[in-house]
Amino acid sequence: MIIINGDALTLDQVIRVADGLEKVSVSRGAVERIMASRKRIEKAMEEGSVIYGVNTGFGDLINVRIEKERIVSLQENLLKSHSSGYGAPVEKRVVRAMILLRANSLAKGYSGVRPEIVEALLELLNKDVIPFIPEKGSVGSSGDLSPLAHLASVLIGEGKVLDGGKIVDSLPLLTAKGIRPVKLDAKEGISLINGTSYMLSNLAIAVKDAENLIKHSLISAAMIFHLLGATERALDQRLFRVRPYEEHAIVAREMRNLIKGSKRIQEGTINRVQDAYSLRCVPTVLGSVLQTFNFVKNIAKRELNSATDNPLVFDQVISGCNFHGEPLALASDYLGIAMTELGNIAERQIFRALDSTLSGLKPFLAENPGEESGLMIAQYVAAALCNENKVLSYPASADTIPTSANQEDHNSMGATSSRKLLRIIENVQGIVAIEMLVGLRGMQMYGVSGEELEKVFSYLREEVGDVAGDRETTSIIARISELIRSGKMLERVHVRIN
Repeated sequence: MIIINGDALTLDQVIRVADGLEKVSVSRGAVERIMASRKRIEKAMEEGSVIYGVNTGFGDLINVRIEKERIVSLQENLLKSHSSGYGAPVEKRVVRAMILLRANSLAKGYSGVRPEIVEALLELLNKDVIPFIPEKGSVGSSGDLSPLAHLASVLIGEGKVLDGGKIVDSLPLLTAKGIRPVKLDAKEGISLINGTSYMLSNLAIAVKDAENLIKHSLISAAMIFHLLGATERALDQRLFRVRPYEEHAIVAREMRNLIKGSKRIQEGTINRVQDAYSLRCVPTVLGSVLQTFNFVKNIAKRELNSATDNPLVFDQVISGCNFHGEPLALASDYLGIAMTELGNIAERQIFRALDSTLSGLKPFLAENPGEESGLMIAQYVAAALCNENKVLSYPASADTIPTSANQEDHNSMGATSSRKLLRIIENVQGIVAIEMLVGLRGMQMYGVSGEELEKVFSYLREEVGDVAGDRETTSIIARISELIRSGKMLERVHVRIN
């Protein structure tokens, strides 16, 4: 059981809820803060205060005053009108993360909702109800209005849900699971949809997937180092004391640990002066990726426990800009560029291992070159994935398109940034899987030495089998990709990047 209070949610907990069915509840202290916040909203309304989204219209309709008897219908109308999107359903793990993140933000006690709203969100989560949310429609400011409106509509028995792969009306499913729709009160509609939960759920999942992928990329790079008999001189820690980027030194340290005992590398260190950049510069390139990752991870961790709607309730009600997705948009684009670079250098290592004029090995690692093409086309696939990532890594946050009659005249586009980040990471996972296939094929042909490399080889042979000769490799790449995603290789081969 994970207990949320708006202040202590971790990335690991988000992933456990997103990928599993771990139950979630709200702490007693959080409930007390929520109730106190609600009382302040009710007091302000009794005093006749004008509060955005409570007794006014939304966006450019801010100057329209709403009569007291129409305040409740205002909240429900908001969910209906803002449920406008396009595209395929957001995948289940992202939706589950969204529900958790919205509940945790409201649990901080600055949003003016009743405790029942947070509890209703958690009931969806705990009974595994997955709202249908189109993946496109958020501009990343005023929060993720469209995605969160689709989510919140399910709370009131409106909208659609995913059931057995089909999009169906929510109310019958809620009834079947014993869930009663809630009746929204003042402020609750806007608090539900005015937040960064879609952007953040994408980013939180991307951060965890990227961390796993960076570790596996060091393993795949070590396999190619061994295969090509690279020199280990460029991993000397003295280099990183005079250009003191901590992450560069960490990558060099882990690479040395992974290749320790490799006889091919020992020979290469004796015979070579230096290697090509794609080998020699691994600590600098992957170290810089790790630097970027650490920066972005800290942004995500901070946002997990932030109040991100508007207005917020303190001793008075204050309209601000906590909903704006700029920090997440820039962070998502930054990590997308870094992960694209990780894929780029991995592809260069693949290419070098398969080009006989550069590697000194058989062309394309074919046993009988000419009669066999070896892994020629696997490199084409890696090149195609790299090319797609170069398109995807163009920063969405460099753009802004005004909305709501220029009341909302600068938008972050963070939903696009975070959504395409997940696609970049998926592509890079494929590239690293191909690099592992090349390393495995090469080790099978030319041998393996070194304790950690032997563990990698044994694990992949157990899981993938023999990879000699010409054969269909799509399924092998997919299998290695699944192994990377599972993280099980890291139970045998330890890579420490923190």
